[in-house]
Amino acid sequence: MVVEEKELDEQIVEDANPEDTNPEADAAAETDKSEKAQDNTETDDKKEKKKSFLGKEKKDKPNKLQEKVDELEDKVKRQMAEFDNFRKRSEKEKSAMFETGAKSVVEKILPVVDNFERGLAGLSEEELKQPFAEGMNMVYKQLIAELEKLEVKPIEAVGCEFNPELHNAVMQVESEEYATGVIAQELQKGYTYRDSVVRHSMVAVVQ
Repeated sequence: MVVEEKELDEQIVEDANPEDTNPEADAAAETDKSEKAQDNTETDDKKEKKKSFLGKEKKDKPNKLQEKVDELEDKVKRQMAEFDNFRKRSEKEKSAMFETGAKSVVEKILPVVDNFERGLAGLSEEELKQPFAEGMNMVYKQLIAELEKLEVKPIEAVGCEFNPELHNAVMQVESEEYATGVIAQELQKGYTYRDSVVRHSMVAVVQ
C-alpha cells in the first residue's frame, strides 16, 4: 500500500516537472509568434505606404485642379478675343454694306439732280419768275439740301488742276484763261459721298 502511494507521488511529480516539455509544440509556438510579428510588420508597412500614397494624392489633387482652372481660363480668354474680333469684323462689314447701299441710292438720284439743273438752266430770267419755275427751283434746293445732309457734295472742277481720281477728261481745249492741265469746262458734275467718289466729273482739260 505504501509502495503504491510512493509510485503515485512520483508520477505526479513527473507530470508537474517543467523540464519535461514538448519541443515540437514550443517550436510551433515560436513560429506562430514570429509569423504574427511579421504580419504586424507587414501591416505597419502597408499602413505607411497607404498614408504616403494618400498624402501624395492629396498633394497632387490641388495641382491638377489648378491646372484645369488655368486651362479653362485660357479657353475663355481665347473665346472672348475671338468674339471681340468677330464683333469688330461684323461692324466693319455692316458699315461697308451700308456705304455701298447708300452710294447706290445716291448714284440713282444724281440723274434727277442733273435734269433739274438742265431744266432750270434752260429758262430765261422772266420764266424763272413764274410760279412753276419757282416751284421747280424750291424742289431742287430741297433735294440738294438733303443730299448735303447725307454728306453728298459736288466735286470742284473748273479752274482746278486735273485729278484722275476725281475727274474724267473727255476732251482737250485751248484756253487763254487757264494753264495746261487745268480744267476749263465741266460737262457733267461729279459728286462724292463722304470720302469716296460716287460719280467722276466729266470735264474738258486745257491742252
